[in-house]
Amino acid sequence: MVNKLSVCIATYNEQNNIKKCLQSVSDWVDEIVIVDGRSLDKTVEVAKTFGNKVKVVLHDNPANFLDNRRQAMKLAKSEWLLILDADERVSPKLKAEILSVIKENTKAGYWLPRLNYFLNSPLRKGGQFPDYCLRLVKRKLADQPVKTLHDQVAVKAGKDMIGYLTNPLLHYPYPSFEVYLRKWIQYSSHEADLLIKQKIKPGWSMFFRYCLLYPKLWFLKTYFRHKGFQDGFAGFVFAFFSGLRYLVIYIKLYEKTRS
Repeated sequence: MVNKLSVCIATYNEQNNIKKCLQSVSDWVDEIVIVDGRSLDKTVEVAKTFGNKVKVVLHDNPANFLDNRRQAMKLAKSEWLLILDADERVSPKLKAEILSVIKENTKAGYWLPRLNYFLNSPLRKGGQFPDYCLRLVKRKLADQPVKTLHDQVAVKAGKDMIGYLTNPLLHYPYPSFEVYLRKWIQYSSHEADLLIKQKIKPGWSMFFRYCLLYPKLWFLKTYFRHKGFQDGFAGFVFAFFSGLRYLVIYIKLYEKTRS
């Protein structure tokens, strides 16, 4: 019998997340492929407690984790791939919807709406939901680009062959504000590095845009236009720091080009 569904995950130091992620899928998928970037914690040990259905492969930890996701997709054997991050979970309603559409087998892939949690609260406004991700795809038609940290999975099929699911994938990327700040700094460094690769240098025009204009416009757009205020205090903090990232990107670019 041909396997119908494989889960693909790239991990690195995810011992606090991987258990709940695997609990949400382990009893109804055919295979789970994890490419781990040689974690320094107990990520691998926790994953292996889920039995023979889980295949763990150790690989170097790249600057862009999507490289290891791509490796996991190549190692999977099933007709369909469900691509997850360790901090994501599949709800029972989403499970039922996934099993239904792969049984129908009429599409090449599906966009999943993603519900992000911040300060222990779901962000339903502020332009954060639905945060569509192309995560359910036919293996033979799918690939993972690795140009930026935000690249979506690519599927070799027309737009009419890509559908949309309705039940959200639950995403818990920030177990604490400290973790959020750490990732916020990491992403701003990555964005500064991309600007350097494009040979962009700081100057007065960029200073005005990144330090004065963009932070204000982004906050107003997220908090008021997209009604982030309806998400309460979490919505305010998210909108504020989302805008502030432009200032930090400029500072890092300035620092890197002066070193």
